[in-house]
Amino acid sequence: MRILALESSCDESAVAVYDDAAGLLAHQIYSQIDLHRVYGGVVPELASRDHVRRLLPLVSAAMKDAETESGDLHGVAYTAGPGLIGALLTGAALGRSLAYAWQVPAVAVHHLEGHLLAPLLEAVPPPFPHVALLVSGGHTMLIDVAAPGRYAVLGETRDDAAGEAFDKSAKLLGLPYPGGPELAALAEKGKVGRFEFPRPMLDRAGLEFSFSGLKTAVSLAVKDRAGGAPASLDAATRADIAAGVQEAIVETLTAKTLRALEQTGYDALVVAGGVGANRALREQLNAACAKRGVRVHYPELHLCTDNGAMIAMAAAMRLQAGMQSPTERYAFDVKPRWPLSSLTEASPAA
Repeated sequence: MRILALESSCDESAVAVYDDAAGLLAHQIYSQIDLHRVYGGVVPELASRDHVRRLLPLVSAAMKDAETESGDLHGVAYTAGPGLIGALLTGAALGRSLAYAWQVPAVAVHHLEGHLLAPLLEAVPPPFPHVALLVSGGHTMLIDVAAPGRYAVLGETRDDAAGEAFDKSAKLLGLPYPGGPELAALAEKGKVGRFEFPRPMLDRAGLEFSFSGLKTAVSLAVKDRAGGAPASLDAATRADIAAGVQEAIVETLTAKTLRALEQTGYDALVVAGGVGANRALREQLNAACAKRGVRVHYPELHLCTDNGAMIAMAAAMRLQAGMQSPTERYAFDVKPRWPLSSLTEASPAA
């Protein structure tokens, strides 16, 4: 089975070709970082327009790289949600148009399921069941993954996601967009312990997260030392604040994840989403899980952020299970909000 997949939920235009026997054959991605940097964040309308420009050339490049013709495909997948509605519509319109023209099934994929299944592309895939920590700019969730399509949310953020806390703290420090990687790099130069920021909800039982208070604490720290003007901070103070922010986020994520593993009794952990590429988070999780005999599974670094390969992987499993989107109608649907709990199990068709 060979799948062409499109991802356009936010500010990355991505296309991949995946074969369930040969693996990932092609992977193309175009990041809109430079487009949005001047605004300090993603502008939805600009993101949508850029997807219109980029997706079809990426499809041509990926098909060429994979040495694949339309007649070789068994399906076309696209991200149907959650995400920015305009961005989702561009990928869905192109994906369904190609499926209709080539007379192959169309597969609407849940973006978060793509992240959860991305580690299945690795040489040593995670076993089922396992706990997943899905952590990105828009989501922070702990999930009981019993099987593909069988997901139970154990806990999630009540406000800001961890990635958002990274980005907003970076902005308060005057770092350029995207702030998360910039703050992580700066934290490497800082001294942990000089600034102690709150570990929200860590003193309570349960697996819920909250990071809005951390952002407030960072804002007050910058105001106290620079009158709210990040440019007035000396380099050492800025780095020390960054180190404190990262330590607070990483410690919170690690502690809650260990609670989830203890609660479920599972011996496997999947870490997915853009923040999963954070080196400090990986180091703490690896060390803590090694002591407990838990194996941690990550996607490759270039597959942590939004990409087409993860959408192709999820689509292949659903197509093998006999699931596809109706192709007899021109109409289609995308879902800016789409709970994981609404998905059905992707078990292979009998």
